[in-house]
Amino acid sequence: MSQDVVQSVDRAFDIIEALRDGEVGLIDLSKKASLNKSTVHRLLSTLIYRGYVNQNPENNKYKLTLKFLQIGSNVLNSLDIVDIAKPHIRKLAKQANEVVHLVLIEKDEVVYIDKIESNNTIRMHSFIGKRIPIYCTAVGKAYMSCLSQDEFSQLWDSFEDKLIKFTHNTIVSKDNMSAEIINIKDNGFSVDNEENEEGVICVAAPIFSFDKRVKYAISISTPQMRIDENKIKTFGGLVKETAKEISKDLGYNF
Repeated sequence: MSQDVVQSVDRAFDIIEALRDGEVGLIDLSKKASLNKSTVHRLLSTLIYRGYVNQNPENNKYKLTLKFLQIGSNVLNSLDIVDIAKPHIRKLAKQANEVVHLVLIEKDEVVYIDKIESNNTIRMHSFIGKRIPIYCTAVGKAYMSCLSQDEFSQLWDSFEDKLIKFTHNTIVSKDNMSAEIINIKDNGFSVDNEENEEGVICVAAPIFSFDKRVKYAISISTPQMRIDENKIKTFGGLVKETAKEISKDLGYNF
């Protein structure tokens, strides 16, 4: 144990984590936390006093209170995805030396909510607030790869007559997109191969929230002339790792 760790606080969190799945009796709690009963009882008394644990008078078992939910809710309300992601996407833009986008998934569209420019003279014609259909973007395809088959079918069917071929490469076939999603799941990242804009290739990965939902994604965008298959794989690894770090900051456990 690190010399900076306070043992009693560390043990209290062992008890809290042992109670996360529901009511537990003193003996079982002692086993789960790997602590003797007297230590567990003493720490429980403090947690009860602070309002974080209750004891059921009918069976004498212990459980967490809604005070944790209140604190968690307050933390969630104070989260700002742009602030959380900013240092990560700045680092990514520096590593790739290409423009990086952070997007919000909103129904059947992606919305640019942050952008870090590159040092290259040729830049992307994107802006914060811009909306693009999900189906023709790398970030949108990254999102769709995280949906169940039923969720994907429902989303795709909702496009109805809204599917437009923006370029020759735009995927407007459900079967073709399903095949694309299989590849995305295998690789862990998605690629927009000039599907939204000719001459522009994007590589993206999904960001997971604490509740395991995908609400955001990040991408590296580059002119087609500056990228090849090897660089796509390199960028894929970079966006995956960056998305993972942002997800961790949002409370997602891998």
